[in-house]
Amino acid sequence: MSMTDPIADMLTRIRNATQAGHRKVEIPASNLKRSVAELLVKQGYIERVEGAEKTAQGTLLLRLKYYAREGKQVGVIEGIRRVSRPGRRVFAGKDNIPKVCGGYGISILSTNQGILTGHQCRMRGVGGEVLCEVW
Repeated sequence: MSMTDPIADMLTRIRNATQAGHRKVEIPASNLKRSVAELLVKQGYIERVEGAEKTAQGTLLLRLKYYAREGKQVGVIEGIRRVSRPGRRVFAGKDNIPKVCGGYGISILSTNQGILTGHQCRMRGVGGEVLCEVW
């Protein structure tokens, strides 16, 4: 099986693990995925990232976050969606960075200043490729 979109694969693994109630999920490592995962940690969507120290090979281990609602464990990540795909790239200028769920979620962009949230892009006045949305 050829991987044409490794970011979509990463998001699908996170989505599936969250829905199945798994505490952790393993994904093949890359610097881009590590940056996205570390951003999700900073934003409070996942607990922490382990493994594959700054290398392209190996795996990243993501520890997922849950909270209790009505006696059930619910994933902090309610939804995660790929925006820009290899077949259809989606770019946003500094003035039209998408707001996710009315500002409740985050958009993650790949910019010339690295992987940033939509909010950070607005603050810095930069645009970029909209990788995904998380809420």
